[in-house]
Amino acid sequence: MVPPVNYASLRALEAAERRRSYSLAATERYVTHSAISHQIRQLELSLGITLFVRSGTQMLPTPECSRLASRIRRALNEIDQALAETSARQGAAVTPLLLSVMTDFAMFWLIPQLGTFTAQYPEIEFTVAPHTDITPPDPRTADIGIWHQKATAHGYRSVRLTEDSVICVCSPDFAARYPDLGNKQLVDVPLLRFGSRSWREFFEAAGIEDAPPEKGPVYRDAGALLQAVISGHGAAMIRRHMATPFLARGELVRIGTAEVPAQLDYYVTWMEDHPRRKDIDTFVTWLRENLTAKNGK
Repeated sequence: MVPPVNYASLRALEAAERRRSYSLAATERYVTHSAISHQIRQLELSLGITLFVRSGTQMLPTPECSRLASRIRRALNEIDQALAETSARQGAAVTPLLLSVMTDFAMFWLIPQLGTFTAQYPEIEFTVAPHTDITPPDPRTADIGIWHQKATAHGYRSVRLTEDSVICVCSPDFAARYPDLGNKQLVDVPLLRFGSRSWREFFEAAGIEDAPPEKGPVYRDAGALLQAVISGHGAAMIRRHMATPFLARGELVRIGTAEVPAQLDYYVTWMEDHPRRKDIDTFVTWLRENLTAKNGK
């Protein structure tokens, strides 16, 4: 007979297997790395099996660990759903929907549009929680997630929001300093860079050959990059969905017609059997329709 196990240990195992990292699991669970390590070690001793093996600096789940984590994940979903349904039957006050959203999407598209949703559906309240990591969190931590990856947890659905591309933009003042500025002239003006993304792909799309080595400031936050462009510090590659409202207001101007596919898509994720599925469906439908209308795709 297997000895009783701690509920927190099951959560730790599920997070560590999904994130493939004790450190990321610890951050997600708001505990220390050593706490995750201790909880998993106790599970290994109780079960008499090895759950993770070290590979360099990584702790990789064994096949048995992944099978166990998959079943634990389904069980945790059932528990969360049962608690939510019980609360609803008892007439508890309806809590706001928690929206976990990538920071750039929240700041430059969702939040400016939420007023229209509230006007149409005043009965649906929400809380917006910005998410900065490319890796999505545990989907159970939010009612609706808008992240860069699909959720893999059992019982969750992820839908790509819309196709997106990257275009080149600058401020009106910057454009005025460089008359006849087009894609071909980009090699002669200050360029701003985002993270590890290279201008090379954009240059190829614009038909620019033998471009000089890239230089210029690098921004690791999309919001900071956008602010630098608006302030006139240079030209930059910006996601079309982020640039669209600024182009419409005349705060940015587009340079040329070249564009390249965005490297990361956005996916909206929710639990299929969520007790507030009707409200979630309403929000997701509104989100997809408005995003398509605003961006023209």
